[in-house]
Amino acid sequence: MSLPALPFSKTRRAGGLIFLSGELPLSPDGSVPAGIGAQTDLALERIAATLASQGLSMADVISCTVYLADKADFKAFNEAYARHFKDPLPVRTTVQAELMLAAGIEITVIAQARADGGE
Repeated sequence: MSLPALPFSKTRRAGGLIFLSGELPLSPDGSVPAGIGAQTDLALERIAATLASQGLSMADVISCTVYLADKADFKAFNEAYARHFKDPLPVRTTVQAELMLAAGIEITVIAQARADGGE
């Protein structure tokens, strides 16, 4: 499944911050893995790759907004999410939301640019 060009940027820099658009758990072939744990891992792996393209890592994330399609997935989501972050943990907001595609999760982050050239 190929997504059409959409009218937004994947990343934007403003001051010392990098804003990432919402990331869905889409495999290269456009499929979504089964289970919220696998979907969380894939969405965060995609975020990590985008951050790496900006010279950053998950350690640079200061804020996450998570859109979870089913609140019953909250515990399993938290277990997967915890594998991707270390202290100091980013602040986070998690809301239940109907997503635009058939996925259980969408995640957007804000990262702090590095003073050592990550900006």
